[in-house]
Amino acid sequence: MWKITKQYCQDIWNYIWDNTTVDEKAIATIKEIKRRGKLTHEELKDVAKAFKEVGNQIGDISGALKGKSRKGRKSGGNK
Repeated sequence: MWKITKQYCQDIWNYIWDNTTVDEKAIATIKEIKRRGKLTHEELKDVAKAFKEVGNQIGDISGALKGKSRKGRKSGGNK
């Protein structure tokens, strides 16, 4: 009798879990978290690159304040 009752309870439990979408929602949530993590990582790389460029440009401010001309490639109109 105990085996039959135990099996019945297991069958009911499996039936209930088969009809829920908890697993599917959890899997979809994990995929979304991974996707957002990748996008965030890419954006942080872009921000770091821009920040590095700003750091390179800050060194030119002191020269501009002293009245020095700009370094680098000359524009096409000044030939």
